[in-house]
This record gives sequence, structure tokens and C-alpha cells, in this order.
Amino acid sequence: MTGTAPTSDLTGWSRRPFTGGGVTHDVYEKGTGPGVILVPEIPGITPEVLGLAEHLVKEGFTVAVPSLFGTPGRPDSAPYTLGVVARLCVSAEFRAFATNARRPVADHLRALARELATRAPGPGVGVIGMCFTGGFALAAAVDPAVLAPVVSQPSVPFSTSRARRADAGLADGELDAVAARARGEGLCVLGLRFSKDGISPAQRFTTLRERLGDAFEVIELDSAPGNDGGFAKSAHSVLTAEVRETPGHQALAARARVVAFLRERLTPAA
Repeated sequence: MTGTAPTSDLTGWSRRPFTGGGVTHDVYEKGTGPGVILVPEIPGITPEVLGLAEHLVKEGFTVAVPSLFGTPGRPDSAPYTLGVVARLCVSAEFRAFATNARRPVADHLRALARELATRAPGPGVGVIGMCFTGGFALAAAVDPAVLAPVVSQPSVPFSTSRARRADAGLADGELDAVAARARGEGLCVLGLRFSKDGISPAQRFTTLRERLGDAFEVIELDSAPGNDGGFAKSAHSVLTAEVRETPGHQALAARARVVAFLRERLTPAA
């Protein structure tokens, strides 16, 4: 593809420490309207992640971006990313390789969701997780404050075995709770990935379809050779690096669907 992804910086974002689930992380916040937690992908709050965050602010949301790893505002690079991955692999907070795992970071995000829901207008909040944090958005949806979970190219647990590729990225009890909310409360989950993305394997979405049924809406962009969108087989970041602000662009349309999903779930009917 030609062109570049939307980017931004930290200008105008407020920063505050937030403690929840026994850990403290800085949270960057901006905007007005219903609350959305945007959980960054590896290596952290990059200019591309901030480009998505700014878009959500312009679309009328209060956006909270927790800084769970990396250096906020720092551009991505291979050495930077590898350094972050090395630290995350041994972190007990994220449990990057464990299957059927209850991850402490999910408790932190649930606490942040509850806190944001007390301040932002609307019936609850949305949570967008991407790549390393994709499954964390689903784990956050155990809490009733989360009404719009978005799971984009989830990559945890790292897919080094068949069991890990099929793992949904949260503990069985947490997935049971989300499925119960889908049945009893009408909770819906939006999932996004590229069709040939080995980092976010198709088996993971198969598991979620089996457990959530029609409550799991899937956007799968074609990244097979010769695809109409011009995506490389290695295409991964649906909502950030692969977006081009060109009419008709497929990743741009996926981003637009995320915004519509958030509005549907977080804006009370008149």
C-alpha cells in the first residue's frame, strides 16, 4: 500500500496515575462524551496509537489510554519493540504464554472502566484492545461497566502451540462470564483481524464464535496474495498501521465500524 497511517502526539492529553487491581499505571485522557478505554498495542502509545485516539476524540468520545508498557509518544522501531516484548514475556502482570489465564492486568482495566464510567456520560464504557492487549478488552467485559468491547488482532497467548492458537486470551471463568452477559444482557463483542495474520490466529476467533455465537461480530480483512486492498500477508494492525485515510480503504471502513459500534452501545436511545 502507498501512503501512511494517521499519527498524532501527546499535545493536549492530560496524564494521571491510576491505581487498580493492585498496580499503578499512568493514564492519558482527552475528549468529551461517552468513555472509551484504548489499550495500546506493542510497543506502547506510539504516534499511530495516538492517531487512533485522536480520531476517537474527534468522533465525540472521552478517550483514556493507559500506558501499560513502553514510552508514551515514542515511535515504533525494531530494537524498541524487541526490548518491550522481552520485558512483557517475563511479566507476571500479562502472562504472555499462559493458556486459560486470569491476567492481573485485566483487574486493572476493569477498575479503570468502572472509574471512567462514573465520570463519562452514557450507560457504560467501551474498551478497545489491540494485538498484545486484544484479549484484555474481552476480559474487561466481565465488568458490567463495559458495554462495548472491541478485540482487534488479539495475539496473547503467543501462538506457539495449537492450544495457544485456540485460546481466547482470558480465563475460562472470565469467558463464561462474558458469554453469560451476551445471553442475559445483550452484550456484543466486535472482533477484527487480517485473514493471514499468524500473530493473531484464526483459531482464536473460532473459539470466540463458538462461545459467543451471534454476539460476536467479526470483521476479517483479506490479506491473501493479490487481495483487493493491497495488504501484505504480514498485515496485522487493523486500526492503526494499516489504516489509510482514503475513501473506500478497507481498514478505514473497519475503523468506521468500530466508531459506529461504540456509538450504538454507549449512546442512549433518544
